[in-house]
Amino acid sequence: MSFNIKSAQKLLVFLGKSLFSILEALVFGLIPRPRKKVAGEIVLITGAGSGLGRLLALQFARLGSVLVLWDINTEANEETRQMVLEAGATRAHAYTCDCSRKEEVYQIADQVKKEVGDVSILINNAGIVTGKKFLECPDELMEKSFDVNFKAHLWTYKAFLPAMIANDHGHLVCISSSAGLVGVNGLADYCASKYAAIGFAESMFVETFAQKQKGIKTTIVCPFFIKTGMFEGCTTRCPTLLPILEPEYAVKKIVDAILQEKLYLYIPKFLYFIVFLKSFLPIKTGLLIGDYMGVFHVMDGFIGKKKKV
Repeated sequence: MSFNIKSAQKLLVFLGKSLFSILEALVFGLIPRPRKKVAGEIVLITGAGSGLGRLLALQFARLGSVLVLWDINTEANEETRQMVLEAGATRAHAYTCDCSRKEEVYQIADQVKKEVGDVSILINNAGIVTGKKFLECPDELMEKSFDVNFKAHLWTYKAFLPAMIANDHGHLVCISSSAGLVGVNGLADYCASKYAAIGFAESMFVETFAQKQKGIKTTIVCPFFIKTGMFEGCTTRCPTLLPILEPEYAVKKIVDAILQEKLYLYIPKFLYFIVFLKSFLPIKTGLLIGDYMGVFHVMDGFIGKKKKV
């Protein structure tokens, strides 16, 4: 009898909490969540030397954060440091780091801890794209995709998560891609690495939740192509539903998601609908939709980021 009473109590508590969580989500779907303050927070951004990483750094500089900038390009990273200082950051530190190299990540991370302090917001943004069909892509380029787009997340978490756990305070941000949600023709290695990044970030979110580390937040970002030069030459047949995103717009949405502590951010919003359709539509129907929208040919004109000469 006592067992049945306990079971009934657990069920009622579960149903009550579930109902509250649904109502909370509905309310915050209509009313934006309060934005947390990040002034004085130590924000580390990988791939900060250009593109999305640089724009993210500028946004956090305006919010009063302490910036730790990582990039493999020393000169470009120093340019970002100067820009964020001009944007109002009181402290900004630039470190040359190849995030694909585990030992280098650990070494530079130790340097950051000694010289700056404990990182409280970690933004894994560094990424590369080969843009080649699978059988045309050299093995070393595919390995590099995984090293930068996925494995670097493992090493940075290992380096900075322990302090977040000790302080019960931190935010882990994974900049993934819509290519981590749906397979794309001509992006096999990139898609695989971005799927892996999402899976890892989700697993770590669940792990921190299960261990009741409530002060550690996670945000997973999956944008469509952004005009940063990385996907130069790519096109969209349906710009209304799947536009090539302006970098400033994407960064505003990403920073808002971080400040509101959202778990997922897909941009544009049509991606939520695509993921929903993918979960139940017959595969032939899905392929017909993809063909109609031209998504099988988005990479046909791919040029990629032009190298400076």
